[in-house]
Amino acid sequence: MSLRLNILKEAGVEQEKVECFFASKTLSQLVLNALQVAFHFARALIEFELQRRAEKPTDWPQCSGCGAGLESKGFLPRSLLTLVGRIHWRRRVGRCPQGCKMSQVVPLDQALEILPKQQTTRELKELACLLAVFIPYRISAWIFEKFLGAPLGVSSIWVWVQQFGQSAMVQLEKEIERYEREGTVDQEKIPASVLKLKCLMGADGVFAPFRPQGGSPQGKTVWKEVKIGVITRLKQRWNRKGEPVIQLVQRRLVAVLGDAAMLAKRLVLESHKQGTTQASQVIWISDGSKWLWGIYETHFALYVLGVLDFYHSAQNVWKGAAAWLDGRSKQAKQWFVTARQHLRHGDAQRVLADLQQALTQGLNQEQENTINNVNNYLTTHLRHIQYEQFKQQEIPIGSGFVESACKWLIQQRFKGVGMRWSEEGFSHLLHLRLLWVNQRWEPFFQSSPNG
Repeated sequence: MSLRLNILKEAGVEQEKVECFFASKTLSQLVLNALQVAFHFARALIEFELQRRAEKPTDWPQCSGCGAGLESKGFLPRSLLTLVGRIHWRRRVGRCPQGCKMSQVVPLDQALEILPKQQTTRELKELACLLAVFIPYRISAWIFEKFLGAPLGVSSIWVWVQQFGQSAMVQLEKEIERYEREGTVDQEKIPASVLKLKCLMGADGVFAPFRPQGGSPQGKTVWKEVKIGVITRLKQRWNRKGEPVIQLVQRRLVAVLGDAAMLAKRLVLESHKQGTTQASQVIWISDGSKWLWGIYETHFALYVLGVLDFYHSAQNVWKGAAAWLDGRSKQAKQWFVTARQHLRHGDAQRVLADLQQALTQGLNQEQENTINNVNNYLTTHLRHIQYEQFKQQEIPIGSGFVESACKWLIQQRFKGVGMRWSEEGFSHLLHLRLLWVNQRWEPFFQSSPNG
C-alpha cells in the first residue's frame, strides 16, 4: 500500500484523492475515483511538460513597430480549462524595450497555438459541440461536470455551437459559390467498388418548432419546414439465412431551413461530391410534391431515373376511391385494393380508365374535383409509376430512406418536449449535426479557425 501511495504522491496526486481511491468499496466507485486520479495525474503531467518547455532558451523576434529586439519581461501565469480540468503554468513574455504598443509576444503560446484571450482548449469545445449534436445543452453541461470534472455553463456550450456552426455554414456557402462560379468541386474519396453501385437520391420536408421572435421565448410556436435531401448507394449483402438484402452505404445528407432553391444548390453540390454520374444507375425517389419534382426536372432529369413513391401514389388512388364510392363503403375498399394491385403491377392505365369512367356517373362538383386531381396526378407521373418494370430492374419504389433520414436528423434532436428554436440557433446546430452524419466532423474541427 505504501509503495502505491508513494507512486501516486510523486505524480502530484493529492493525498485526499489517493485515500478516496483506495477506500472505494464498489467497482463503480473504484472506476470513478480512478478516473479523477487519472485526470489529476494528467494535469500534473501536462503542467510539468509546459513548464519544461517554458524554461528553454527563447529567441526573441524584433518589434513589428520600431524594429528593436524584444526583451523578456519574466514569467507570467496562464491557465486554461481543458478536457482533464483546469491547468496552470508560467511562461516567458517579451515586450519592446521602447514601450511600443501591441508589442507583447508569448512564444510558447504561439507554439501551442493558443490565442491571447483564449479560456478553453479546442478539444473540450469539440466534445461539447459533439454532445450538443445529440442531447440538450443542459444535459451536456451536466455530463461534463459529473464525469469529467469540468464545470461548464450551458451558455458556454451554446456559444461554441454558434461559433462552430457558423463556420460550418460559411464553409458550405463558399463551396456553393465556388461551384457556381467555377463549376468545380472536391469529390470525396470513394472506393471504385462503391462508386459504381446504384445511386439513390431523394428529398422531403419536415416541420420543426420555432419561436415567433428569435430573442424571446414568448409567443405561440411557429412551425417551419426544414428541407432535406439524401444521396446514398445501394449495396447487396446476404443475411444469416443466405437471403439477399439491400444495404444503404455512403449515405450523405443535405438540409436547410429555407426554400427549394436553397436545397437544390446543396443537393447538386453533394451529388458532384459523391460522383453520382459515375454510378451504374441513378434513381430519384420522392412523393409528388411540386417543389420536389421541380428540383428533379431542373437539375437531375437528364441522367437520373424518376420514381414516384408507390405509397404516396396509392394514397392518392384511395382519395379517388373515397370521393367516388364513399370511403366508408365496402365497395370503395374493394375497388381500392384492386386498383392498388393494378398500380403496383404496371397497369396504371386500368386505374386511370376507371377514374375516367367515374366522371361520367353524375358526381357532384367536389367529387369531380377530387377525381380530376388524382387523375392529373397519375397522368403527370405516368413515366414515374412503372412499378412492375422498376421491380424487375431491382429499383426501389419507396422513399422510406428519405423519411427515416428526416426522423433521425430532425425529430430526434430538434423536436423534444418543450423545444423551440431561433432560426440562427437551429441552423448552427443543424450544420454541426450534418457534419457528424456525413462523417466530416474531424476534418472540419482540425481545420476550423475557432480556437
